Amino acid sequence: MNPSVSSRYTRIGIDRIIRLKWLEQTAYLALAGQKAPAIKTILQKELQPEFPGSNSNVRGSLNKTITILMRVWVRPSEEFSCLQQDGLELIATLPREYHIIVHWGMIMAVYPFWSTVASYVGRLLELQGRVVARQIQRRMREHYGERETVSRAVQRVLRSFIDWGVLKETSSKGVYTQGMSQDIKSLKLIAWLVEAFLHAQPEKKSVLRAILNATSLFPFHLSLVSGDQLAGVFERLQVVRHDLDQDLIMLGRVS
Repeated sequence: MNPSVSSRYTRIGIDRIIRLKWLEQTAYLALAGQKAPAIKTILQKELQPEFPGSNSNVRGSLNKTITILMRVWVRPSEEFSCLQQDGLELIATLPREYHIIVHWGMIMAVYPFWSTVASYVGRLLELQGRVVARQIQRRMREHYGERETVSRAVQRVLRSFIDWGVLKETSSKGVYTQGMSQDIKSLKLIAWLVEAFLHAQPEKKSVLRAILNATSLFPFHLSLVSGDQLAGVFERLQVVRHDLDQDLIMLGRVS
């Protein structure tokens, strides 16, 4: 694996609260045909009121947030170009309530840290029906190292989950429960989300059954599909059949 690519899976990358409405706005600007410099200028103007103050820390936080938004929907690396274009097409055609699925898939593909936090959150929800922030913090420090930056980034991703409505706060500080959940029946949307999931995996492959039940996709329930069905939607998805009921899905050419 290319070292620059593999480093995506060991670095944090995303350490800001990313509100769903900001990603939606960025995607719409991209769909409108705005060029990257214009999109950045518009986002700086539109998001400024949510980053009050004029000191350098505030400006730095705003610019870092915009950098993340741009990397997701405006300036993806080459390996995500097809995924991004198909994702924008889905946003243009799907009802608005399904856009969260596309934003979730794209941000987890570009920033595997988001996917890793989500996987631990989903696992705790399955095991105990609630999420305790300190448990997530401990798991993530074990995964990424005992660094204060890891703790801060986890806290901000969890706050993002709350903003997106996929987690709900409880009366106990740092304890959350499941928020919204959505059924996904569209074959094209499932195929796209499977591809996004694979981009978040270092090996870029997984058993289909494991993908459909992945805890990193905890806000969604994917309908049962076959590997052949997925490969029929996007040729970038390749299928290797292990036995009659187990397909291995992997990424082929991505551009």
